[in-house]
Amino acid sequence: MKQKAVSIFKKGLEGILDLVYPRRCVICDGTVEVYDKMICPGCNKKLSFGRGPFCLKCGKLLLDEETEYCGDCEKKDHEYEAGRSLFPYSEDVIKSLYRLKYSGRREYAEFYGRKLAERFREVINGWGVEVIIPVPLHKSRLRERGYNQAALMAAHLGRCLGIKVEENAVIRVRKTRPQKLLDASSRQSNIKNAFKIGQFDVKLKTVLLVDDIYTTGSTIDEVCRTLKQAGAGRVYFLTAAAGC
Repeated sequence: MKQKAVSIFKKGLEGILDLVYPRRCVICDGTVEVYDKMICPGCNKKLSFGRGPFCLKCGKLLLDEETEYCGDCEKKDHEYEAGRSLFPYSEDVIKSLYRLKYSGRREYAEFYGRKLAERFREVINGWGVEVIIPVPLHKSRLRERGYNQAALMAAHLGRCLGIKVEENAVIRVRKTRPQKLLDASSRQSNIKNAFKIGQFDVKLKTVLLVDDIYTTGSTIDEVCRTLKQAGAGRVYFLTAAAGC
């Protein structure tokens, strides 16, 4: 009887929330009729995780089924072991992630964190991940934005998988220019020596980095280099999307 009363109360509360604070679709930002849903039916149908083959290193979609690595990974030796991204580059997904980062849609992080857990649970278990670390923001940018979108995604991912999240394990000590404004060669120099280890023992740990978008891998590589110099063993990454 008590459980039934709690259920009725919960449904009533959700109904009120629907009216006062309608949930927005993560992809199109339109109103979602059911409060506990994070994506509208139309966007759910058209959203694609992408079908393989994938680059064995960075996880980007490959156009040629005969190859094992993308053009970038064939030319460059990355610091990380491997990585995967939830969605391939698309205008809808990139706009969604920009709203998450710059328009205060921090609730979107729950969707991306949950989906990362659902899609890559077995992959993460296979990697033997012991700790999740979000790619950090510089303190000035964190003050401006009010939150780190990667940290929010990592928190939901860790909660779903029961893996500890260390938000302050890596600190960004240089305020770099936004990577999206730079070409591939400039991104590497822009991010060089931008991170340091916080108060965290990374020795013998298998680490999973979490960020919103993977493009050339320069940021992931630099965080990975910082971790390995401090004693980390293997470092993998997950992102919400793989950009161009």
